[in-house]
Amino acid sequence: MPVRRWLARTAFRAVGWRKVGTLPRTGIFIGAPHTSNWDFVLTILVLWSDGMSPKVLVKSEIFWWPLGPLLRALGALPTERGVNGGLVDRLAQEARSSKGFALVIAPDGTRRKTDHWKSGFYRIALATGLPVTLGFIDGPTRTTGLGPTITLTGDVGADMDVIRAFYADKRGVRPGRGSTPRLREEDAPAT
Repeated sequence: MPVRRWLARTAFRAVGWRKVGTLPRTGIFIGAPHTSNWDFVLTILVLWSDGMSPKVLVKSEIFWWPLGPLLRALGALPTERGVNGGLVDRLAQEARSSKGFALVIAPDGTRRKTDHWKSGFYRIALATGLPVTLGFIDGPTRTTGLGPTITLTGDVGADMDVIRAFYADKRGVRPGRGSTPRLREEDAPAT
């Protein structure tokens, strides 16, 4: 682990990016805005600089050889986009049975602008009671890292207002591609 930490800190200095914040040891970590393939590299560097190796959800389409084995070694878990295969339930079960469960999710779900974020992070956090740490990448300031850690209340609109406020000034590696944090559940009629 010390080699990864040294490598990450050296890489940040070499490329001129600055890392801020410190990771809690457990929880759901979301990263936004997701605008570039470089987001994964920067995320790994943030995690390694704090000595962590959490699980990272990555689309299954890129798990071809030789990239697949490398991604798995970095903690990536393949996920089928658009398929309801019980991923949230499986991750919630694993989180409940593991002391140091740490999961990274890019709720944008893609590197281009979308109308809604994927709600898996929200559902996993509610199912497990784990806190959500807001990670970010801001290309214009060349800063990446971690913001506040919040406990979700189940009031989707109020929780997402807190998340939207944090990400309001974050632009990603490719500004203009990021999505406004909004879940489909916010648009659902009240019952």
